[in-house]
Amino acid sequence: MREKWWFPVVYMFVMTAFFSSIVIGFSQFTSDRVEANEYLAFERAILAVLPDMLDAGDSRLELHRKFIELVGEPDSKSGGACTLAKNGQIVAYALPISGQGFWAPIKGVIGIKADRRTITGIAFYEQNETPGLGGQITKIGFTSQFQGKVISSAGKLLNIKRPSDVLGKSDVHAVTGATQTSTRLEKIINDALKNWLSEFVQTNGGGRTQ
Repeated sequence: MREKWWFPVVYMFVMTAFFSSIVIGFSQFTSDRVEANEYLAFERAILAVLPDMLDAGDSRLELHRKFIELVGEPDSKSGGACTLAKNGQIVAYALPISGQGFWAPIKGVIGIKADRRTITGIAFYEQNETPGLGGQITKIGFTSQFQGKVISSAGKLLNIKRPSDVLGKSDVHAVTGATQTSTRLEKIINDALKNWLSEFVQTNGGGRTQ
């Protein structure tokens, strides 16, 4: 039978189908856990950019509890951002951002104070940029630059400048050696902020707090 011309074809087809079914079955078996981990990473990023919400020692369960109990869900009045309120007043927004990086999609969250001008922080929960280069956008040395920066009222809302450039109140330094990632991230951030501010004004009226 093995001497038949069709035997190798049938054999390869059967083996491919067999191993493919194993891979598909394993993927389906683990998909719920993968999805849960991804959402937990999203929750952690939200908490990371909201003032005094993330503690280094928080367990996964504690993170989820904080998110459920303290973070307001996005709605039309918040322009699609999550919110943190105290005594019935919004103190900060957490705006999801996403777009195409140099190699793969970048997803993160940027925090903004209630004045809709001052940045509280930035965090990322999905990226596959080059390790040691573009991947450095997740490191504290890069993300810490955003805290306290002010959204510009003209031109680019936030600028990512070359590492040697002098910074203004709306500027941060790019990751050294990761020009493409930095350029694409700048676009992701500015597009998200422009859309959010526009949506906010359309829904609530009025401009930003001066």
